[in-house]
Amino acid sequence: MKKILILSLIMAATVRMAIAQISDYRPGVTTDGAVYFLPKTAIRVAVKVEKTQYTPGDFCKYARRYLRLDNVNESPATSHRILSCDISSYGEADKDKVFAVKFNPKSATANIRLADDGRLTAVNAEPLAERQFTPYKPSPRQPQANPRDYMSEEILAAGSTPKMAELTAREIYDIRDSKNALNRGEADFMPKDGEQLRIMLDNLNTQDRLLSSLFCGTTVKDTAEVVFTLCPEKEVEHQVLFRLSKQLGVVDADDLAGTPYYINIRDLKTVPAGEPVEGKKKKEKEDGIYVNVPSKIAVSVSQGNEEIANAEFPAGQFGHVELLSGDLFNKRFTTHLRLNPVTGAVDKLEAEQPK
Repeated sequence: MKKILILSLIMAATVRMAIAQISDYRPGVTTDGAVYFLPKTAIRVAVKVEKTQYTPGDFCKYARRYLRLDNVNESPATSHRILSCDISSYGEADKDKVFAVKFNPKSATANIRLADDGRLTAVNAEPLAERQFTPYKPSPRQPQANPRDYMSEEILAAGSTPKMAELTAREIYDIRDSKNALNRGEADFMPKDGEQLRIMLDNLNTQDRLLSSLFCGTTVKDTAEVVFTLCPEKEVEHQVLFRLSKQLGVVDADDLAGTPYYINIRDLKTVPAGEPVEGKKKKEKEDGIYVNVPSKIAVSVSQGNEEIANAEFPAGQFGHVELLSGDLFNKRFTTHLRLNPVTGAVDKLEAEQPK
């Protein structure tokens, strides 16, 4: 829930504070006025990984003899691969950019809006809605039929595995002959319409697929999402974000069992450097609200020389901080200020003349 502070006072002075100077800090109204954070921009990397599991069939040793299938693996196997990589940004409170606002009882009304973590989001305006991250949810896996449910009584009564394999292969060839006859219109009992033909062919295809899996094995694929988050304070070059093992999947960045994937973060310097707020003397500080002037950054994820994802967006901790003069917030007009909750930049700034 957003915290709404309805203040019948207006800002008379804005003073930068160090975190250590605030005891029992809670974002919101203090005895002197209000305290707020500016945001910094965090990075979210969502990686979708596909896991493939192969299980050999009961008759895999006889696949070549009866079905003429070559290169059938007789051992179970597991492999992983990356399907996609998505880079996005979100905002969190920057504990190094905390400001206190004092209020003047002779000024106009101010409606200050703070996010749950104390980020300033708006003054006399509705906050900009933050884009919510939706985790990936895999589709529920459909139950797999048992191939033995499609074995004839003769197959099940066979006294040895080689004999069962031989009889099962004959059954598969009979099923395929029936499919060919239906497709050619030469079956002894042809369906009356196209829908009946489709149902009959679907049933025969299911029997063929399940019985054949006893020779060639089954392959099951699952997709999962792994999310990495980081909040850079400076540029990053060729830093290991995670590793991918073909057998184990995504492993930690320091686990040498996997192939490394790197992240690079570069400041594009789209805004000039400003004067640090903390470098000003107290008497030089002005009335008003501090906001971020973010610089754009370029983020990329790569494996070796191949780049698998990239994105560009402004980041609040790159760039500088500026002050909106307190003259904007006086009785002559009502100022509506809305900040971007991810970067702390001004999203909306307009003044309304009183009626």
